[in-house]
Amino acid sequence: MLRQSALRSVPVILLLRSPSSFPLFSSQARPINCLSLLRVSSSSQQAAASLRNSSSGTTNTMGLKLIPAKNLHVSTPTWWLESRFHFSFAEYYNPQNTEFGVLRVLNDDLVKPRAGFGTHSHRDMEIFTYIIDGKLTHKDSIGTAETLGRGSVQYMSAGRGISHSEMNNGNEMLRFLQIWIKPKKSGLQPNYGSRIFDEKERHNQLQHVLTSFDKYESSKDLGEGVIPIHQDCNIYVSELDPSVEQEFILAKNRQAYLVCIEGSLSINDNTHLTARDATEITAEKDLDFHLKFTATEDTPAHFLMIEMSLA
Repeated sequence: MLRQSALRSVPVILLLRSPSSFPLFSSQARPINCLSLLRVSSSSQQAAASLRNSSSGTTNTMGLKLIPAKNLHVSTPTWWLESRFHFSFAEYYNPQNTEFGVLRVLNDDLVKPRAGFGTHSHRDMEIFTYIIDGKLTHKDSIGTAETLGRGSVQYMSAGRGISHSEMNNGNEMLRFLQIWIKPKKSGLQPNYGSRIFDEKERHNQLQHVLTSFDKYESSKDLGEGVIPIHQDCNIYVSELDPSVEQEFILAKNRQAYLVCIEGSLSINDNTHLTARDATEITAEKDLDFHLKFTATEDTPAHFLMIEMSLA
């Protein structure tokens, strides 16, 4: 288990976007910066966290807070896109649900064939995309262009600014999770990378796919293995066969956000998730939290967990 020190306090960044500011959805869309940034005071951040912890429709069990899929916000309907927002994003704004620690955005996106996100801009965010079904084609302003399939990852340190597009150029539905993590500091050098992971690396085990540069073996991304980003954060993925168990120790003073991508999953035999459900997991400040993940008897479980310092 990686044990990492807590970060200094950082302000909340709320990313608001109206429906009319979506980029044109073709590979020839003009570059457009569809994001505006709003800083919120630390007192507002604490109040929002308190309200989030007391929100209805969730279940709390000994450090585990279940967030049912039915509670996620579904995006304004379009002919080509259906998104489920775990936190405030685009037309959805809820002051009780803006982030979880350094995790700012987690969107579960379904993109129809021959459509996608036209060229648009980002800055000062670590962006991680995990492909579940179909193929995602990425192009950006620093010269990268590639197509990735199931279990692959594309990631960006948006830093001072980068423009890119994300398209489904195939004939099948594309599903992916897009995750935005707040960096330690602003104005970093923009960077893009990807990994094509073998399914056996996550089969019946936790695959460590992302970590902090502070724990990385190099000051630069080596282009293989675990992905480094500019934040105290780790991401793990796994695909468990029915009835298979996997253990994990969430270190004291740490927290995690887990999404059941496919199938059904039990955590410590008392919190049960089905497809698209999520769970907030919080260790005590002075005590490790032992976790047991179990796929149900008749259904595999595919899940992703984002682990970070306690907020």
